[in-house]
Amino acid sequence: MKEFTQMTMKDIAAHFGTSVATVSRALKDSPRISEQRRKEIQEFAREHNFCPNTIAESLRNSKVMQPKIIGVIIPEFVHYYFSSVLSGIEERASRQGYRVMVAQSNEKYDREVQICQSFYENKVCGIIVSQAKDTSDYAHFIRLLESGVPLVFYDRICTGVDASRVVVDDYKGAYTAVEYLIETGCKRIAFFGSPMTLEISKNRYNGYKDALLRHGFTVEQDLNRFCDNRSDAEVVAPELLSMENRPDAFFAVNDDTAIGIMYAAKRMGLKVPEDVSVCGFTNGQRAIACDPMLTTVEQRGRKVGEEAADILINKVEGMIPKDKVERRIVKTRLVVRGTTRERI
Repeated sequence: MKEFTQMTMKDIAAHFGTSVATVSRALKDSPRISEQRRKEIQEFAREHNFCPNTIAESLRNSKVMQPKIIGVIIPEFVHYYFSSVLSGIEERASRQGYRVMVAQSNEKYDREVQICQSFYENKVCGIIVSQAKDTSDYAHFIRLLESGVPLVFYDRICTGVDASRVVVDDYKGAYTAVEYLIETGCKRIAFFGSPMTLEISKNRYNGYKDALLRHGFTVEQDLNRFCDNRSDAEVVAPELLSMENRPDAFFAVNDDTAIGIMYAAKRMGLKVPEDVSVCGFTNGQRAIACDPMLTTVEQRGRKVGEEAADILINKVEGMIPKDKVERRIVKTRLVVRGTTRERI
């Protein structure tokens, strides 16, 4: 990967044989600088992709030293897992003298692109990101790497970009959960997951599928749904539960979806887990706030955040080469509670 050095006002000043103050005024279109010189400096800055360091300027005005800042992109603040990842990032970053700038993509590609550009313009020392659900064009991530900005993915990794990443063992977590459902006597296990454009969805589905095949079951496609939130689950689950040969268990891609399934079943007069078992994936606070409490796969978001921050900081400080791709996997564990029956 090529090294990239961002142009500074000092570089522009050296090119024109003038002072940094003159360059600064010209870029701000100050009438104190002649119109011709303003245009020359502004055109040169555009041609060389100069981005003003707004953070540094603010800090210069306040006479405070510029801190080391890490940019973090979160798909949704309301999701327990992402907030726990952020806690891990902030804890590790703080211990190392770094501060964190956080933005939410709201699962939107365009918003994600804007955030990356904003982080770049504000001269963050690196970015930690979980991509939005509808992201399929990765040019904005590639530009960051080509510009020398360290990038670390967590949870939703981008297979189209050769960058460092931290994930949980989604495949094994799903396999263990479905195997447990089978061992409790479940025979028709439905799967509610996210779109297969996301690597975590593929891994969790493959864990579900392989557990079924390993134990002699067939994978019934009519029991699989793209459904990854509570509101949709409360609409979709009754369709399956109304089948003549309804599923006796559900494995869901996250806890919110699992809870939606559980309450849909209870509204239909079914008992959980006597009539239908439900298992989620996250182990957030909602898993213990529902009735009965939810059996789920623990993702250990705080640990994921700590590992992601560790990689990024080591890249910034030269402990890990910028062009080296680090891959770390955080182990999951099945937490058995009241929405599944005991092993036979």
